[in-house]
Amino acid sequence: MGERDAIADSDQGKSFRAFWDFLMSQSRQEELSVLLEEVLTLPPIISMRPDTRLRRVHYDWLEAGEHTQRTVARLSEQLRRFLDDKAWLENRRIMDILHEIETHALDLRDDLPSGGFMPLDGSTAVIELPLERALYRPPFKPLIAGIALDEGDAEIDTAVLYAQVVVDRAELLRNIRMELQIHSQITIGEVVMRHPLRNGLAELVAYLQLAGEWPRTAVDEGAEEEVRWQSVTGITRQATLPRIILLRN
Repeated sequence: MGERDAIADSDQGKSFRAFWDFLMSQSRQEELSVLLEEVLTLPPIISMRPDTRLRRVHYDWLEAGEHTQRTVARLSEQLRRFLDDKAWLENRRIMDILHEIETHALDLRDDLPSGGFMPLDGSTAVIELPLERALYRPPFKPLIAGIALDEGDAEIDTAVLYAQVVVDRAELLRNIRMELQIHSQITIGEVVMRHPLRNGLAELVAYLQLAGEWPRTAVDEGAEEEVRWQSVTGITRQATLPRIILLRN
C-alpha cells in the first residue's frame, strides 16, 4: 500500500488526494503563485501588511501534506498488522477446536454410541414452485340493502321455546343396572320395553350413549330391534336400530 493510497478509502482521504494532486501539478503551482502574487499586490492587502511567507504557502502545504500522508500510512500499517495478528489468533483457535474434535472422534471410533446418532427430520427437500401457489382473490364484500323490516302478524306459540327436555342419565343408568341384576345380558330394546320412554328420541339417544360407555357391549349387526314410544301429542313413533346387547360386568 502506497502512502497516498493509505487514506484513499475514506471521504477525507479522497478530498485530500484531490487537493494533493492539484498542488503536485507544476502548472497548478505556477498558476497559484501568480494568483497569490496578484492578491498580495492589491492595495487593501498591502495595507494589512501580510506575512511574506504567504507567497510560498502552497509549498508549505506540500510539505505538510507529505507529512500527513506519511503519518496516515504508518497508522494504516499498524492497524493492518493488528488485524492480521487478530485474524491469525482466531484461525489458530479454530484449528485447536477442530483438532480437539478430531482427537475425541478418534478416541470413540471403537466405542460407537448406541441408538440413533444423528436423526434427520426429513431426507428430501420440500420444493414449492411459485406457479403452484393460489392466485390472489379479492375478498368478497356483500352488498347489504337498507330495507326497512315489516313487523309480522303471525301467531306463534312461544311456550315451545321454554319447553326444554331434560334427560336424567343417572336414572337411565339405574334402569340398566337393575335389569342386569336379574339377567346376565339384556338389549336396549328390552330395557325400553320394561321402562318406556318418557322423553322420546332424546331419551333413546341417551340410552345409546350409555351403551357406548358400558364396559361390556356387543352389537349384532344381523338382527334389528324396533323401539316404539308415544309423543306428547299422542302420535306413536318408531325407531329401528341394530341389536345392542349389554353384558353383566
